[in-house]
Amino acid sequence: MNTLMRRAAVTVAISALAVSVAACGKAGDKKSSDNSSSSSGGGGKSIGLLLPDNVTARYEKFDKPYFEAKVKELCGDCTVSYANAAADPAKQAQQMSSMVTKGVKVIVVSAQDSAAIKSSIQSAVDKGVKVVAYDRLAQGPVSAYVSFDNVKVGQLQGQALLDALGSKAKKSSKIVMINGDDADPNAGQFKKGAHEALDGKVNIAYEQSGLWKDTVAAQKMSAAITQLGAKNIAGVYAANDGMAGGIANTLKGAGISGIPLTGQDAELAGIQRIVAGTQSSTVYKAYKPEADTAAELAVNLLQGKDIKSLADTTVTSGSGDKVQAKLLTPVSVTVKNIKDTVVKDGLYTVSQICTADFAAACKKAGLQ
Repeated sequence: MNTLMRRAAVTVAISALAVSVAACGKAGDKKSSDNSSSSSGGGGKSIGLLLPDNVTARYEKFDKPYFEAKVKELCGDCTVSYANAAADPAKQAQQMSSMVTKGVKVIVVSAQDSAAIKSSIQSAVDKGVKVVAYDRLAQGPVSAYVSFDNVKVGQLQGQALLDALGSKAKKSSKIVMINGDDADPNAGQFKKGAHEALDGKVNIAYEQSGLWKDTVAAQKMSAAITQLGAKNIAGVYAANDGMAGGIANTLKGAGISGIPLTGQDAELAGIQRIVAGTQSSTVYKAYKPEADTAAELAVNLLQGKDIKSLADTTVTSGSGDKVQAKLLTPVSVTVKNIKDTVVKDGLYTVSQICTADFAAACKKAGLQ
């Protein structure tokens, strides 16, 4: 009888434990409101991801899912909370404050405005939260930064423009330069690198910020055409593919064709324009290695591990803070190496690029 009673007690204990485990797993699987999501787990193993806007295609389509998948791989019981600022710095500050209040221990943030986010980062750090700057170097006491060599990005863009100009790359050749948003520290680095490549080799006759918006870039391009004359523009530097799209439409409307137009981010629309010949180049910054590195840094910080072997260099932010960093290598993409870059890496399939509108151009480019 005593043996039977002991067996019954063990059975009851096991059943209770199973119910408890199941309940914990179910709670960790919940999706939170306010445009956020989570993987399994909860409590003190919480990581936040704050991205700057939902206009740039890469963030929602690539960065977010890659980051979440890597965190899950490295830390099965970690929770990932996500929010997008929708290009609103004040909203991003509120999102960071909300995550701190919820108990998030590490926050990975791609700042909409690197200076405006500084006080929010300081407040989070004062409460014991670790902050990783993602893609854009935010000001304030961040623990780590992962991005690409952004000056190199600009150099690649500038050199691609010169290569596309060929024999027309002369000091007298007039170039229109549409840069990114000055609130984004990357924009200044792209501009710096581009000037290093272009200055003294062509005439940058018109230079303005397009604020990372296709509509603004289109307006600036229209103003440049009015000021310089349609026949006098030899090429256009656009700091990213989104703005290049607006510029390409403006050039077409003005009857301008066959001139080089740069970009960045290897967006699908940008790749298709390269195939079609309305954009000459882009810069491919592989999203998965960047997101994976950010996830690894976040998990290491959460677990109290050293990050110096991963963040193997240092950078100085706009606030003067020295930050451990990992800078990845960007790649220039033209029609000649689409297959060996974005297709080879699985970013896009040939069928995604070569839709009906681009079938003939793809065949000519050797993609079909």
